Amino acid sequence: MKTLHGFFISGLLLMGSWAHALDMVPYSAKALADAQKADRPVAVHFHADWCPTCRAQTKVLTGMLPDKTLDMTVLVADYDTEKALKQRMGVRMQSTLIVFRGMQEKARLVGDTTEPAIRRALKAAL
Repeated sequence: MKTLHGFFISGLLLMGSWAHALDMVPYSAKALADAQKADRPVAVHFHADWCPTCRAQTKVLTGMLPDKTLDMTVLVADYDTEKALKQRMGVRMQSTLIVFRGMQEKARLVGDTTEPAIRRALKAAL
């Protein structure tokens, strides 16, 4: 059985082709490095399949996908497997969203599932 996260990310890849709107894709070191090097806004969402808070955050982020005012990418990092990334970014729990503009961290949310807070964090990098 395909995990919820895997199924969800597969669907997001198809939806993520909208131009100039919020995009969600699986985390890769290259994608993060490329965005930071280009001084583009980018967020890393530490997600765990088993985490109800992470699923709630993902639902909010999915609702924001068509928003053309959020021209940025959210990289979805697997909380259970991205151990080095968690350590480097000082992440201590799943459901952490870190927003960057280039190399500079602009916002960090932990466990917040409210649309206004998530939107505010994303907009901090725009």
